[in-house]
Amino acid sequence: MNLFMKPFEMMTEADYRRLGLRSGLEIHQQLLTEKKLFCRCPAGHYSNEYDAEILRHMRPTLSELGEYDGTALMEFKTKKEIIYRINHDTVCTYEMDDTPPFEINQQALDIALQLGQLMNFKMVGEIHIARKQYLDGSIPTGFQRTTIVGVDGWIPYRDRKIGLIQLGLEEDACREISDIGHQRIYITDRLGMPLIETVTRPEMYTPQQVAEVANILRWLVRSTGKVRTGIGAARQDVNVSITGGTRIEIKGVPRIPMIPKLIYNEAMRQYALLRIKDELNKRGIDSKSFKAFDQDVTALITGTTWEPIERAIRRGDKVRCVNLKGFAGILSHPTQSGKTFSKEISDRVRVIACLTRLPNILTSENPEETVDSFMWHKIRKKVHADVRDALILVWGNEQDLDTAVSEIIIRAREATEGVPRETRQALPDSTNGFERILPGADRMYPDTDLPPLEITPRRLKKLDEENPPPLWEREKRYRKMGLPEHLIIPIASSPGAKFFEKIVDELHAPPLKVARYLFESTKHWQRRGYTLSGLNEDKWRFFFEKAVLHPPLWQVGEELIEEYLQQASNRFETLFQPYLTSSFKKDELEKEIDQIFNAPIKGSIATEKKERYMMGLAMKKFKGYVLAGEILELIRKRLNKEVTVHE
Repeated sequence: MNLFMKPFEMMTEADYRRLGLRSGLEIHQQLLTEKKLFCRCPAGHYSNEYDAEILRHMRPTLSELGEYDGTALMEFKTKKEIIYRINHDTVCTYEMDDTPPFEINQQALDIALQLGQLMNFKMVGEIHIARKQYLDGSIPTGFQRTTIVGVDGWIPYRDRKIGLIQLGLEEDACREISDIGHQRIYITDRLGMPLIETVTRPEMYTPQQVAEVANILRWLVRSTGKVRTGIGAARQDVNVSITGGTRIEIKGVPRIPMIPKLIYNEAMRQYALLRIKDELNKRGIDSKSFKAFDQDVTALITGTTWEPIERAIRRGDKVRCVNLKGFAGILSHPTQSGKTFSKEISDRVRVIACLTRLPNILTSENPEETVDSFMWHKIRKKVHADVRDALILVWGNEQDLDTAVSEIIIRAREATEGVPRETRQALPDSTNGFERILPGADRMYPDTDLPPLEITPRRLKKLDEENPPPLWEREKRYRKMGLPEHLIIPIASSPGAKFFEKIVDELHAPPLKVARYLFESTKHWQRRGYTLSGLNEDKWRFFFEKAVLHPPLWQVGEELIEEYLQQASNRFETLFQPYLTSSFKKDELEKEIDQIFNAPIKGSIATEKKERYMMGLAMKKFKGYVLAGEILELIRKRLNKEVTVHE
């Protein structure tokens, strides 16, 4: 099998099967509530303005078993200052861990229970609040309060079901606005907002399947009208593994269309890392026989004209060289699109040693003209490297440099074992970068501040009765109605679907016409900048009732409603009155058509174009009063008479 770096566009389902690709999703969706989850601060109020800053440092502590969490140790290495910018209107002392939590927001809990039933979860009989460690500083307490509301759910997908492991209800984290060097800054307005986390089983086997399932889950929750929409309201984490690799979590995927290429790049990365491992093992290098040495080479390289190192030396930084024994050719081995293994090392140095100014390393396998060959020769001699070795130069202040050298050696040693367990960050170019060591399995523990809460069958039944029909049932129904494919999902996933169905069912209105008014015309008006708040269900019902009784009204409805939106002072109903109070009998119509034909015409019109020309003139006069089909019939009748007379 040789799929290495096969272009994304050329990959087939069989290719992914050969890789053994498995993927799952963790989807976080904010709920549309008035308040936050465990306090009474308003939810959904975003602002970059702040009244104060709070500085904190994260330090690892021993667990009850006397162990440190790997992520906690990694974050401690970074020596970060965490700054929280707080706005008094959106944050209280609860978020800053100075007071205990309020009882859970019942509005948020009801929404979560409804969504759980919509996704066929087995709902819990009692919720227990737990604390989930968040060690990157994005939550000031160092943990997130969370609870499980449902387990073992499913959604239909093509000819099978996708299993859902659990549905959690939890509080959102801060918004990161800066992470440079040893300082990370957060805005706290989003902190504590209620969101659900839907975790799927790893039952998707191509990147496209993952994106399709993500869309189903997105549309499903949106159909209730009880979740937030817009940038940042939903975030996807994607879990990816291939045969021989390990589960890698790609965090913070902002848009579903990014998912396929992200998964492709991660699958190729894992495949490449496995090939690197095999090559190193063939060379007799494993985790036990691995060797690496480092040495200060500042004095040797002081005369370089390569700007990044030259500038670092001017700042007083030191330069160290790490000799990776037997690694020749490994650092330049491709991993993702446009990236090599050296980027894996650079990422670790950037994140953990906080050497964020790029480039932060230079390798002996760098194809660009950087440090000249004579200087590399001197460095090789200094660190006792031969042609089988690979060298990495890294620079910085002494403290950060110690961390950087340590991380370079750790990451190189991991290469002898394959794919390290870690969390990675989705990047705009659909590749990914190192974010942190994967948290330990024991990152959750009971919260003693809040008591268990019973979820009664009566409560579940009442909430389920308020739920819309499942998305997939609506899709089937709309296809039977004859709606075009491009409208089916937007309607089925819209909170307006209930009103659409009510109009169609109760008024026996034509589904396609109603759909186009409610879901296409409204978008057109929004794009033109009109405010639609005044266009409520009562006004829509009035229009649809009149259009069903007087079908020509469908032809002018969009123009009249737009006129109302332009001049909100007009009464909605009065715009339609002229069309409802005027009518034409057939003989009157024939006379009107005769007058149109008898009117002088500028220039000559070919016979085959005359029908269209006369139709245009007639519709100017009768649009909204008479059906276009009736007018066309009369025009054709008149044209036939003219042809007969001519013959």
